[in-house]
Amino acid sequence: MQSDIATILGVEQTGGLGSGVKKKEELGQEEFMRLLVAQLNNQDPTKPMDNAEFLSQIAEFSMVDGIQGMETSLSDLGASMMSTRAMQASSLVGRDVISASNQAAFAPGEEIEGVIAIPGSASAVQIQISDSSGQLVKVLDIGNVDAGLHKFSWDGLLDDGASIDTGNYKVTASGLVDGAVEALPAFASVQVTSVSIGAGGSEISLNLDGGDSVSYADVLQYL
Repeated sequence: MQSDIATILGVEQTGGLGSGVKKKEELGQEEFMRLLVAQLNNQDPTKPMDNAEFLSQIAEFSMVDGIQGMETSLSDLGASMMSTRAMQASSLVGRDVISASNQAAFAPGEEIEGVIAIPGSASAVQIQISDSSGQLVKVLDIGNVDAGLHKFSWDGLLDDGASIDTGNYKVTASGLVDGAVEALPAFASVQVTSVSIGAGGSEISLNLDGGDSVSYADVLQYL
């Protein structure tokens, strides 16, 4: 029986039980059916295979084969979705986005833009803009603000009409919430210069003008 089955499955048996057997790594549908036919042909006529057992073997193999097919399909779907996300992220190169970064790059003739996030109503809201050394260069008085996202912009001109230098600036915000001064989330608008994709495509990062980097998932708005 063993040699018959070995012949049917296309394996080469080089010795007795326990000796090396050269075989395929997986049992496919065709091999399974050939093995099943061989089992039926060589069964004891006085003790035929029970119908329930026969159907159980077929159902078990079909289930395993179906699960393997599903795993392959899900893997292909995941790869396709990751490829789509990578293409979408790449399309942002050269465009401005508002993300979790509060770092803004400025050049004369342009503006520093962004949004502040107010969890609840706040009063005496201010936006502070500091240079790369941490020196405060401008305070924008916003006043009373309701809950939500609020855009802001500044042309880079100081009170005397002079423009700040080209470079990177940090945007922060604060305001009175329930009578106490609190820091408020502030996000700058900045240009995407390139895209980085992690090993296996599991993580996509946007590299921003000014040197900061954020996850593609952390983009709040495309401009």
